[in-house]
Amino acid sequence: MHEGKPSQTALRVATHRAAHQLLDRPKVLDDPVALDMLGPERAQALRADPRSSETSVIARYMRAFVAARSRLAEDELGRAMERGVGQYVVLGAGLDTFALRNPHPPEALKIFEVDFPATQAWKWELMAQAGLAAPDSLTYVPLDFHRQTLAQGLERAGHDATRPSFFSWLGVAPYLVPEAVRATLGFIASCPKGSGVVFDYMIDPKGMSLWERLLLKGIGAVTKASGEPLRSHFEPAALAGELDALGFSQTRDLDQAAINGLYFSGREDGLGVGRMSHIMVGWV
Repeated sequence: MHEGKPSQTALRVATHRAAHQLLDRPKVLDDPVALDMLGPERAQALRADPRSSETSVIARYMRAFVAARSRLAEDELGRAMERGVGQYVVLGAGLDTFALRNPHPPEALKIFEVDFPATQAWKWELMAQAGLAAPDSLTYVPLDFHRQTLAQGLERAGHDATRPSFFSWLGVAPYLVPEAVRATLGFIASCPKGSGVVFDYMIDPKGMSLWERLLLKGIGAVTKASGEPLRSHFEPAALAGELDALGFSQTRDLDQAAINGLYFSGREDGLGVGRMSHIMVGWV
């Protein structure tokens, strides 16, 4: 992203999440504040023409994937809480709305949203425009990775490193170099037993069809123009092996078939995800 400016990728993701509320039935992710997070002008425009969000041939697949990965993260968070986890860390939170619609008792879950300072300041402006207030259970962690580590940022925010945490890391890994992805996963793997993570990644282009590689080239051009080039791809089996080596005791890789079977089976509208991205679940 351009230094000092909010993430355009975060805006695209928020637009897909809001469009899902208007276009798709049944909803995979029920998010009553998704439209509010766009700001009044963008929200009004999307309500007037929800199909305006379908700006590319894969927009429908991306909308489905955005909804599915958030739903999966929140489902896995629920399982983590059943195991006694009481801390939820949203890495690269962007315009994520979970804290504003948290269904769990506020005393049962402390939420930490980690992102660049400029993106968080932009989110605060949008929330103020919508009349939305941050709940007491939410702590913002503005983090400049050039000046401090994730561990340092969380410690300063009051995160308890001696207790297990659940991490959601959505829409971030593809924009980081592989070494940075591994470093973050290594940090999560070092957290206390019972900690977990859900993150998504793009598969190695060698495993894609020619049409998918052409789509990937187009996606890469758009994200690069907004200052957020694609930087990493992983081969699923190799990534699972890396997670095992880092110390994750359980992993589950969800591909197109698994995600569609979990959240999109039996639909009459044919909505579903594509093959280019997977979602990984890992437990310490």
